[in-house]
Amino acid sequence: MPPRTTALRGFLEHALQSSASAASTPARPASRRRAGPRRARRLRRALACAVTITGVLLTTAGTGHADPYAAPPAVPTMAPSTLDARFGIERQAIEQALETAHAVGDRERAKALGGLLQPGRRFLYFDPRGRGRAIEVVGDLTRAHRVAVVVPGADSTLSGFDSKSGKPWSAPGGGARAVYEQARKINPSPGLAVVAWLGYAAPKTFSSDVLTDERAGQGAVELRAFLTGLNQVNPEARVGLLCHSYGSVVCGRAAMAGAGSARDGWRQVTDIALFGSPGTTAWSAARLSRTARVWAGRGATDWMEDVPHVRIFGLGLGPDPVSSRFGARVFDAGPGGHSDYLAPDSRSLSNLTYIAMGDPSHVSQPA
Repeated sequence: MPPRTTALRGFLEHALQSSASAASTPARPASRRRAGPRRARRLRRALACAVTITGVLLTTAGTGHADPYAAPPAVPTMAPSTLDARFGIERQAIEQALETAHAVGDRERAKALGGLLQPGRRFLYFDPRGRGRAIEVVGDLTRAHRVAVVVPGADSTLSGFDSKSGKPWSAPGGGARAVYEQARKINPSPGLAVVAWLGYAAPKTFSSDVLTDERAGQGAVELRAFLTGLNQVNPEARVGLLCHSYGSVVCGRAAMAGAGSARDGWRQVTDIALFGSPGTTAWSAARLSRTARVWAGRGATDWMEDVPHVRIFGLGLGPDPVSSRFGARVFDAGPGGHSDYLAPDSRSLSNLTYIAMGDPSHVSQPA
């Protein structure tokens, strides 16, 4: 068995044994009223560990088939004068990828690409290879006072860019549009642009990659590069990062690398929102930033509560961002589950939109 697999097995089994042991510990008589919910949470945590172990150990290597899609074309550096050219080049790349999808019989990808070519949609980056990457802009990037960057989590793919499991808001593009439309409900002229940033190779939920920050480290480099380009396009805009699930690990790694930097676009970041987060690898919100507001929220029925928030020998993603010891500003994420944070008319969408708009006074706290 490869060393990494052995280490993963040991880590996961240790977490499972710890959770199962905690679940079976008798409650003290004085806290009998609360023992039921606690025990149920511990049992869910043990089950979550067991499912993760099974998924990781059953993960297999790729098929090795050659990728039929073309590499992304060369594009000009991001600047106000080059945006239209980039939008045009990327649209042509999407059209070419759609032709390839039809030629190879990739119906799911073809359907998704057809949606990306709807009139008015603008992409700053597009790569159809593998599970795919794309960066879309909603709103006027050059004139915006605020820019929200939606960083999605595990299982984010090009085929699911607009909708996942029938929920448009749970996908990068659909989520970005949900934030933009909510902002327009709050203020018809919000001065906000929203970026759907699938600029990294998001891991699969049931894979060894999701238990480490390796993919996040690669994504953090790309996110920082994008923020540098954004600074060149609009140096006056202030940025809010909306980081979902494993995307919060990407934001965490980028934040720890960019905190205090005045050389790239990181100085524009005023807010970092972590929601449905498994951890960031940081031990506290202060490690992420001493200037930006760090927010955290989790829906009442989000299964992420049951994931062990530990970090041992590089495995696991660290403390729970909504815990008091982490030190983030906790916002009310409502009753929803892991894929519901940007659902229309939800408390979580309202609060995340206020965070995106740089309006902390309207962000509500949990009851």
